Formats: sequence, structure tokens, C-alpha cells
Amino acid sequence: MGFLPLLRIRLSTVLLRATALELAILVGHLLLYPSGMASERPDRPEGDASGTPIGTSMLPTQERAHPPVVLLHGFIDNRSVFVLLRRSLARNGWRHIESLNYSPLTCDIRTAAELLGRHIEEICARTGRREVDIVGHSLGGLIARYYVQRLGGDRRVRTLVTLGTPHSGTSVVPLASAHPIVRQMRPGSAVLEELRLPAPGCRTRFISFWSDLDQLMIPLETACIDHPDLIVRNVRVSGIGHLAMPVHPTVAASIREALETSESDAGMSGAVSVA
Repeated sequence: MGFLPLLRIRLSTVLLRATALELAILVGHLLLYPSGMASERPDRPEGDASGTPIGTSMLPTQERAHPPVVLLHGFIDNRSVFVLLRRSLARNGWRHIESLNYSPLTCDIRTAAELLGRHIEEICARTGRREVDIVGHSLGGLIARYYVQRLGGDRRVRTLVTLGTPHSGTSVVPLASAHPIVRQMRPGSAVLEELRLPAPGCRTRFISFWSDLDQLMIPLETACIDHPDLIVRNVRVSGIGHLAMPVHPTVAASIREALETSESDAGMSGAVSVA
């Protein structure tokens, strides 16, 4: 058998595995979805949701080392998508982790970004920290990016990590364009054109994870950030699809590493393989 047939078999096998994993995650997430519908209560013990036992001691240096992390879900989703990532962060020294819900009736990225800004101001006031890190999945990453670039959020957001976010717009499922916020995620939308405008002096560093098997990103590279004024690191993920990005343990480890990486490394490219 020649090289090309073997390559096709290999690609087909990887795609089948990724699709099966996506379906399994979808079923699991549907079961967890009701638990994430209510808004999170601030300052609750980490043990009840993150997996860290209540009463576990943490050295002051551990708590001070990391800014609060804000987790922002995607379209028609809620904070339950981050249960495993939250647990991973908490077990590795992150003390302040908050998963925010925005309304499924949200029809404008700009409005959602303004609401995010108010939440972050409250978090900073409550924790006594000047900055936060954000991890946004899909639409959540786009909302956070708009806040950082267009609403002055770079003074509050140290690092923005996006997972499968359509930074340049996605053309998937044309019929879904009946929803206003989906139209804003289409290539050439007014919101995306605003994000193409100059952003001189933007202080936030951006780390964008994109998957070569993400069937909701068309084209795949739309999940990369390409902007001359931004400090960007695009990280290619191989072997999983869109839904797996916020729950896969290998991606979680890469997110932790990204949040700990110094700003001097933010311009490097990278790759993560989970195959």
C-alpha cells in the first residue's frame, strides 16, 4: 500500500475518533447543563465545584502568584462546560476562579462585553487584584476580545486565552444566521471589522488555541488571531474537535502553562497534540 492511501486511512481514523469524542462530550455536557444554569456564588469554597477539598490549605505565595481567572462559555452554553478545567486550575494552585454566565438571549457581542467589564471590575474590587486572566471558549473568547480591544479592558486583563474562537468569522451552518449574535460571528460583520481596527498600546497578551479538526470553524484558521498591534501566540491543537477543547486534560495543561508563561514568550507559535 502506498503512502497516500495510508495517510488517508490515518486521517480517517483520527477524524472518527475526534467525532466519537465530540459526541460523548456532547452527551455528558447535556447531563451537566442544568447544573450550570444558575449564576455562580462569589467567594464560595473551591472544594464544592472545583475538586479541591474544602479546608485544603494553600500557602500565601500560591494564592498571590496567579491573578483571578474568569471562564467565559460559548454560544447557547453555560458555565458547566468548564467543570473539568476549573478543577484542573484549582488543583494546580489557582485560588480565584470564576465562571460567568451570560444570557442565552444575548443578541449583541458589544452588550455582552460591557457586562463582562462590569463583572471584572467587581471581581477586582472583591479580590483586591488589579488584573485578571480570561479563558473564553468559542463566542466567549470573542466577547472577551471585544472588551479588551474596544472597551479598554486591556488595563484589567493580563492574558486572554481563547479556545476555538472565530476571530475572523466562521461560515458554518448558514441557517443559524437567523440569530443576531451568529450574524456577528460571520466573516465581514461590523463587530469583526471593529476588531480589525488599530489597537496601539494594547497591553493584554492573547493566546489562541485552534484545532485542525474543529468542524465549527470554517476556515479552520479563523480561530487564529492575526492583528499587527496585538501580542499573540496561536497554538495549534491536533486530534480533537470544538467541544473537546475546554474539557480535554492535555489542553487544560497547555492552558495552565500559557497562563504561567512570561510575556516575553507570547509571540511564539506552538502546537499541542492529543492524538
